[in-house]
Amino acid sequence: MKLFNPGGERGSAMSYAALLEKIEIMRSTLRWATRIERPDIEKLLRQANTLRDEVMQLSHKERFVQAVGAGALDAAPALSTGERRQALLARSFVFEGTFGDNPKLLDALEIAEKAAPTDLPVLVDGESGTGKELMAKVIHANGARADKPYISVNCGAIPDSLLESELFGHKKGAFTGAANDRKGKFESAHKGTIFLDEIGELPLPGQVKLLRVLQSHEIQRVGSDETIAVDARIVAATNKNLRRLIVEGSFREDLFYRLSVIHVTLPPLRERKDEIPLLIAYYGDEAAEALKRRPVALTPRLRSFLLRYAYPGNIRELRNILYRLSCLAGDTADLAHLPEDIRPSTTRSPAAPAAPGAGVSLADAKRAASDEAERDCLERGLQEVGGTVAELARRWDMNRSHLQILLKKHGLHSKDFRKEH
Repeated sequence: MKLFNPGGERGSAMSYAALLEKIEIMRSTLRWATRIERPDIEKLLRQANTLRDEVMQLSHKERFVQAVGAGALDAAPALSTGERRQALLARSFVFEGTFGDNPKLLDALEIAEKAAPTDLPVLVDGESGTGKELMAKVIHANGARADKPYISVNCGAIPDSLLESELFGHKKGAFTGAANDRKGKFESAHKGTIFLDEIGELPLPGQVKLLRVLQSHEIQRVGSDETIAVDARIVAATNKNLRRLIVEGSFREDLFYRLSVIHVTLPPLRERKDEIPLLIAYYGDEAAEALKRRPVALTPRLRSFLLRYAYPGNIRELRNILYRLSCLAGDTADLAHLPEDIRPSTTRSPAAPAAPGAGVSLADAKRAASDEAERDCLERGLQEVGGTVAELARRWDMNRSHLQILLKKHGLHSKDFRKEH
């Protein structure tokens, strides 16, 4: 019995017509077959699964082609950063957490949105703590493999002697301690996404083996001669300058070009100041939920410090600070609850505005003043309505959800303004 080859059109553009043709061939096969052996049934089932995956992939591609047609990047240069952010959210862009209006970050997210429905390798770089693994999860969640496995590998944490076994698995008895057959990370990520974190830490022998997998889409378990086909979407990340490592001879140039078909760079938090109030509110709520307590309030001078701090550890450091404050403070956190190594000295009031020329630009000063005025207005409004958000939205003729976003931006909670009876 002749069955169609689902991989026969791998190089051609996928279309609904092509899928319908494959379905008709399968129906014809079943209709006229006088006898179907078990191996043929299993092959038909595999083909049916392939068709399902192609339909899902096509639907994702269609959705994002429409998004691109709507002007995600080049087609709508006139959009403001706020409009670009809203457009991403309006297109049902999946993002776990919160993000602001920074142009560089929006560029990265829009690239990720376009890359997600494809199988192209993606390289994400940026300083430690900027959210590279979150970006990998964003690419996975917005692609055709969202319902398939997502496997994360820290390349810098695997000893050289165990690298091959960790990535590709091993057969029983392949080495001392190999008591059973074991799947590697690539096998576990079959049909899904594998995230290779700290790819710059991978030793050269491991780079050679990884390059071979990227070229052949096959692996061999340690101690086995059998090749196993793997289909895993590759997303790699690094906080190192890989081009410099190439010059130094510690990273392979051919591997770099294999991994960086799509290249995404995440800006550090100090270049995304607009995001800090959002992240303070987000991680403050997250910490409160994790610790099963009310969100901690911040004194004005602590909030002023957190808005101006440089965050060398980026988002990860901000998150850790908020968890620390939530744990150590009672109802209200102050400067004394900060880690000692970043706590400002007592000789200078952190609440005082920075002196002219002290490293703060005019734009930053205007933005800080505007944020402070906006917060004061919200606090006065909440006090007037006794913490009733719906009433305040009605008085100001404002959309309630937008008002909630502003309150979250400034870490304000309506219940703190409700009058006691």
